[in-house]
Amino acid sequence: MRDDTLLYEEEETRKFSLRRLLIGDPLSTAQAIHERLTKVKALAVFASDALSSTAYATEEIMLVLILAGSQAIHLAWPLALAIATLLVIVAFSYEQTIHAYPTGGGAYIVTHENLGELPGLTAAAALLTDYVLTVAVSVSAGVAALTSAYPPLYPYRVALALFFIGLIMLLNLRGIRESGTIFAIPTYMFIAIMLAMLGTGLYRWYVLKTTGVPLPMPPRIQYEAQQGLTLFLILRAFSSGCAALTGVEAISDGIPAFKPPEAKNAAQTLIAMASLLITMFLGITFLSYQFGIVPNEMTHETLVSQLGRFIFGDGSVMYYLLQAATMLILILAANTSFSDFPRLSSILARDRYMPTQFGNIGDRLVFSNGIITLGLLSSALVVIFQGETTRLIPLYAVGVFLSFTLSQSGMVRRWFKLRTPGWQIKAAINGIGAFATGVVFLVFAATKFIYGAWMVLLWIPVFISFFLAVHRHYQDVARQLSLESTGSPPPIRRHRVVVPIGDVHRGVLVALNYALSISDDVTAVYVETDPTKTEKVLKKWKAWGNGVRLEVLPSPYRSLVRPLVRYVTRIDDRRRRDQVVTIVLPQFVPVKWWHRLLHNQTAILIHAAFLFRREVMVTDVPFHLHQ
Repeated sequence: MRDDTLLYEEEETRKFSLRRLLIGDPLSTAQAIHERLTKVKALAVFASDALSSTAYATEEIMLVLILAGSQAIHLAWPLALAIATLLVIVAFSYEQTIHAYPTGGGAYIVTHENLGELPGLTAAAALLTDYVLTVAVSVSAGVAALTSAYPPLYPYRVALALFFIGLIMLLNLRGIRESGTIFAIPTYMFIAIMLAMLGTGLYRWYVLKTTGVPLPMPPRIQYEAQQGLTLFLILRAFSSGCAALTGVEAISDGIPAFKPPEAKNAAQTLIAMASLLITMFLGITFLSYQFGIVPNEMTHETLVSQLGRFIFGDGSVMYYLLQAATMLILILAANTSFSDFPRLSSILARDRYMPTQFGNIGDRLVFSNGIITLGLLSSALVVIFQGETTRLIPLYAVGVFLSFTLSQSGMVRRWFKLRTPGWQIKAAINGIGAFATGVVFLVFAATKFIYGAWMVLLWIPVFISFFLAVHRHYQDVARQLSLESTGSPPPIRRHRVVVPIGDVHRGVLVALNYALSISDDVTAVYVETDPTKTEKVLKKWKAWGNGVRLEVLPSPYRSLVRPLVRYVTRIDDRRRRDQVVTIVLPQFVPVKWWHRLLHNQTAILIHAAFLFRREVMVTDVPFHLHQ
C-alpha cells in the first residue's frame, strides 16, 4: 500500500490551472530547508535595494544643491563622504544585531523585546511603510533608466512600472530560491558593469589627464540660484542622499532565509554589501563632479546615464549594457521589500497585531498574502505619484531611519541588561549607531516635512492604531472563546428549523429531508411576491410536503428577505440562550461555474441578513445538477 502523502503529492502535481502555470507546483513543508539561500543568492535577494540606490542617491543630492546654483555642486562630495561614514556605522551596528539575534533580528523584534510594545509597533509601522515606498521608488527609478536610454517610452512610465511590479510579485509568489536564482544574474551584472564604469572613469580622469591626453569635457549645465546656500538646504541635500542607506537592514530581517550557519553567512553578506555600496556611491559622486555632470531636468536623463554615456561613449554597447543593468537592478531592488514585507507581516500576525491570514504559508512556501498586499499598495503609490522618482523620494527613507534608531536603541538596552563579556564596546557601537541615525531621522523630518514626509509621519500613527485595534480584537475573541473563563455553553433545548421555498421541486425536497433529520420542529415558508402563483405552490406542497406546515408570508412590495427576517424575529425568543433557529436553504448547483450567474442570488442576501444574529444559523443544502 502506497503512502498517503505520496498519493496526495502526485494528485496535486497532476492538477493543471493558470495559477499552477504561473506560480508552479506546490511544495511540501519538508522542502522548506532546501529553499534556503546561499550567500551569493542572498546578496542578490537582500542587497539589491541597497546597491540599486547608488543609481539615484548622488542625483538626489545634486538636485537639491542646484537650487543654490551650479556653484553649490562642489558640496556633493563632502556630503557623500558623510553618508558613507554613516553607512559604516549602521553596517557595524547591524552586524552586531545579526549575531545577537541569529534567528532574525529585525527592527520590530529587537525593539519590541527590549523597549516594549509601542516602540516595537512604531518600528514595524515605519518599516512596512518604507517597504511599500521602496517598491514604488525602485521600480519608478528603473523605468526612468529605461526612458533615459529610449525617451519615447517616457509617457508610458506608469504602465511600465505597474507591469514590472506585477512581474516581481509573480516571481516572488514562485518562491525564494527561484526568485534568488533569477535576480542573481542582473544584480551581479550591475555590480560588474558599474565597477567597470568607475574603473574606466578613474583611468580617464587620472591616467589620461596626467599623460597629457586631452580629456573631452561635456558642456556643464548652468543653473541659476533660486535660493541661498543655507544650512537647511545642505541638510536637505544630505537627507536626500541618505536614500543610499535604505535596504541595509534587510539582511538582519531575513536571517532565517540563509543556509546554515545562518548568522555567520548573513553577517558576511552584510559586510560585502556595505563594501560594494560605499565603493559605488562614492565613485559615482566623485566622477560626476570631476567630469562636470549634473542632473538634466530638461531631458529627464538620469545622472548615471549621463556618466555612462560620457565614460563609455554615446551609443556604445557598454553604455546600453549599463542602462539595461541599472534598469534591471532598480526594478528587481523591489524584491528586497517583497522578501521582508511578507516576513515582517507574518511575525506581526503571529503576535496578533496583523490579520492571521498574513501568517499563512502558500503553496510555494512563501507568505503569499503579504506579497500580494505589497504589490497592490505599491501599485497604488505609482499611480498616485505618476511614477516620478523625485516626487516619491521625499516620502522615502523617513521610516527606515526611524526603525534604525529604535532598533539600535533596543540593542543598547539589551547589552545593559545582559552585561555579557565585552558588552561595553558592543553597547557603545550600537549607541553610536542609534545617535547617528536618530540625528538623521530628525534632519529628515525637518527638511522633508513640507515636501511629503508629513504623510509618512501621519501614516505611522494610523498604522500603529490599526495594529492595536487588531490586537484588541484577537484578545477579545480569545477571552470569549476561553473555556476557563466562560465554561461550556447551555445545552440546546429547542431547535426550530425554517425552510424558505420559492417553488416545490426536487432540490426543495432534499433540503426538507435534511431539515427533518435535525429537528422535529420544521416549518416551510413561502414569500408571496405574486399572489397568482400561491395557489399552485400550496397544491404542490400538499402533495409533496411530507406533512410539514407551510406558512405564506405576504410581501406587497415584492421583497424576499424582509418578510423572512420579520418571521424569524417573531418566532425567535432572544432571551433564551438554549434555543436556536436554523434556516435551511435549498441550493441547486449548476455544472458550469458561469451558470451560477444566470440564477437568482437570494441565498447570498439571506446569509448577509442573518450574519450577525447570534441565535440564527443559515445552512445551505446543495442539489447538484447533471450535465
